[in-house]
Amino acid sequence: MYLRALLSSGKRPGAVHTLPRLRYVMPKAILAPAHIAAYAKLCGFSERQGVPITYPQLLTFPLLMAFFGSAQCPWPAMGTVHLDNRISQLQALNPGDALRIEVSTGQLIAHEKGQILTLDMQLFRADELVWEATQSLLRIGIPNPIGPAYVSRQTTDPALARQADFVAPSDTGRRFGYISGDLNPIHVSELSARLFGFRRAIAHGMWTKARALATLMPQDAVSQAEVSAEFKTPLFLPATASTWSAPAPIGSSLRGTCFEVRDEKGEKPHLRGNFSY
Repeated sequence: MYLRALLSSGKRPGAVHTLPRLRYVMPKAILAPAHIAAYAKLCGFSERQGVPITYPQLLTFPLLMAFFGSAQCPWPAMGTVHLDNRISQLQALNPGDALRIEVSTGQLIAHEKGQILTLDMQLFRADELVWEATQSLLRIGIPNPIGPAYVSRQTTDPALARQADFVAPSDTGRRFGYISGDLNPIHVSELSARLFGFRRAIAHGMWTKARALATLMPQDAVSQAEVSAEFKTPLFLPATASTWSAPAPIGSSLRGTCFEVRDEKGEKPHLRGNFSY
């Protein structure tokens, strides 16, 4: 899959008018306790928090790579930026669960810097939908992008308060890459990141999102939750980052929180999002 993704870099990125309707299916995947535990430890989740809401996205990675390595994918895998991620957990997930995983193409969205495509991910247990997510990917430099305009999370809520700091060591990208399967060179080392125009390796956006949620989510497992985040600026490794949040009232039966991950000084946002449960 990595070879096909690398070979896809020979594609000429250009404008597209439609996104092919595709669905990739993994008929059975097991929520492996040891893998969940390794992921939770790296991202800062406790055992009491159960299967992290962000964990199932790792299971979709082989299907995402299959799409990027296919002739139907309009752009190369390398250089396509993970811009936004939205997750909904509909039922509690448990180690040992057997799930069917599906990834399908979504829609095209216009962005001021290029063209966005979305990929929809769904997990089923005994044919019942238990988890779903949408990943928005930006191809920078595509002229005349089509689709509805992307609405960015531009404004920082003045009510956000600093909650905690966390450290991202220099090997964070490698460690997360081995667990997730995403060994993109920009995350693996300073040397490989420089080959792609980065001064140092950068943390995976999904690790940064998970690391913040480990601090902000309740310390007991939740069965239903939603979390969305927009990735704003790279988190260069090694780094110390800060987590900021504020309550966001969204209804009598749900609790909500707006949050950001910023740099150590609390000035530059690395991601901005909200969650409810």
